[in-house]
Amino acid sequence: MTHLPALLEEHDLAGALEWLETQPPYAIADEIARMDPVDSVVTFRLLDKDRALEVFEELDPVDQQEILQGLRDQAFRDLVENMDPDDRARMLNEAPAKVAQRVLAGLSAHERQMTAALLGYPEGSVGRYMTPETVALQQDLTVSQALEVVRRRGARAETIYTLPVVDRGRRLTGIVELRELVLSEPGAPVSALVVTEPAKARATDPAEDAARLMRETNVLDLPVVDSEDRLVGLLTSDDAFEVIEAADTEDVARQSGAEPLERHYMSASVFRLSRTRVVWLMLLMVAATLTVSVTQLFEGELNAVTDLALFVPLLIGTGGNSGAQAATAAVRALAVGEVRTSDLLRVVWRECRTGLLLGCMLAVVGFLVGGLFVGWDVAAVVAVTLVVICAWASTVGGTMPLLAKKLRIDPAVVSAPMVTTLVDATGLVIYFSTAKVILGI
Repeated sequence: MTHLPALLEEHDLAGALEWLETQPPYAIADEIARMDPVDSVVTFRLLDKDRALEVFEELDPVDQQEILQGLRDQAFRDLVENMDPDDRARMLNEAPAKVAQRVLAGLSAHERQMTAALLGYPEGSVGRYMTPETVALQQDLTVSQALEVVRRRGARAETIYTLPVVDRGRRLTGIVELRELVLSEPGAPVSALVVTEPAKARATDPAEDAARLMRETNVLDLPVVDSEDRLVGLLTSDDAFEVIEAADTEDVARQSGAEPLERHYMSASVFRLSRTRVVWLMLLMVAATLTVSVTQLFEGELNAVTDLALFVPLLIGTGGNSGAQAATAAVRALAVGEVRTSDLLRVVWRECRTGLLLGCMLAVVGFLVGGLFVGWDVAAVVAVTLVVICAWASTVGGTMPLLAKKLRIDPAVVSAPMVTTLVDATGLVIYFSTAKVILGI
């Protein structure tokens, strides 16, 4: 089947319509995200009303804004009015002021109130991602009464699979799954089916923490409460997946020494791609001048034993790679909750021993290679340096993310390139200092 961009380029409207009718919403959204703003709006206008909403909610906020800016008033109002409140709040969070004002002005009073309530929570909190449209059950209902409530109010809710149970003051007392209600006797009390003390999150908690809690507890939806334990919404699994994906994408970008790309890679301009990378490259280039300075400092040792220069790339490369491995492992362990900042000393001890063991294994190879090519005295320097530099690099790489977390800095900012650059400079100091001691220069 011909791809959508080719059909649009050939002005084959009938073919484009046929393609749009046969593809699922996520596939259409992916194609739209790859297009420039003009083509994306043209394509979106070809969709019927119901289909358009499904596709629109699959798009990232940046792409949603571009679509909205190209729509006429009525189509604009219909689209934003029918969005889920949490999706609308996320889009507005990143939208320019003019777009945000136009969206809010086009909403009904009820939808505007729900959206404003979500936007009132801190940025990045679970309150921004939860759905306030839930079906809450009173704890004194029977199963048949509860199912009647679900039938009456379920169409307006984003999810009905997890049903929060509340008291008269709307304080959360537990949850019950729809499956349990359907399979139970009609006259049975709901209170007998309730899971008390369920996993839950406060609306002001970080969304990433709440999403990872859902993954750890294997729940479809997570109740969200306010400071007084009153139910305010549910974090659904699809939104939790998006939160985790966004967090992991940001971590990967920062670990590679770049800023996260806020839109589809294929639709981003070369200038935008360059802008996300240039700042970190400049910082790392400035930091790399430490290596030059260290080399100048030990220029005399290099002149005395020129063979030392042969192993500089090997040593700083090995040290940098060891540090990068440890840093990546530490950032990942922090992200999934396997390591806490209180584990700092234990991590130091573990990484130091790991580095020593790695260094000893590599030193055997380094000693044999160095001895065959330049002599056993220089080989001894290389072997000892490998042991020390691997232990040092692993310790630095493993502990810097934890220190960053302790200082309330994103651990991913202490990325592998940053650790590598630091270890390069200190590794040369270790190498030449070891050479001075062993070779007596």
